[in-house]
Amino acid sequence: MITRPEWMAILARATAEEMAGLLAPLPPLPPHQVIRGPEIGLTMLRGRAGGDGAAFNLGEATITRCTVSLEGGTLGHCWRLGRERAAAERAALLDACLQDFEWQARLLSAVVIPLRERQREAAALTARRAAATEVRFATLATMR
Repeated sequence: MITRPEWMAILARATAEEMAGLLAPLPPLPPHQVIRGPEIGLTMLRGRAGGDGAAFNLGEATITRCTVSLEGGTLGHCWRLGRERAAAERAALLDACLQDFEWQARLLSAVVIPLRERQREAAALTARRAAATEVRFATLATMR
């Protein structure tokens, strides 16, 4: 079972086009009202030297956030990196619908799980490409 934090993370990384493509064969989502946003802002990224050292400000990143409400009062939220307003609103709407048991099973199988698989495949491809450039310093030391 996919939990809410997991589906929110998956939706936050998906593009508006990916979500729209997966939603196309489904019945229309219920009407919603935008409560906040979608609005674009900045957030400060924090880092740590060596992963556990003193915290420092690494830099700023652009984020887009949106909150929507369904007729029954269910709220859906999205915070995502970047400036893609349509994706933030669609992800917030999906978050609200996924909290409704009538929609949850259908949306998990038709939207969230395929998005998760695409994101895993993309991460695996990136990892394979990075591994191909790996330098083994122990091998270099024995060549001297």
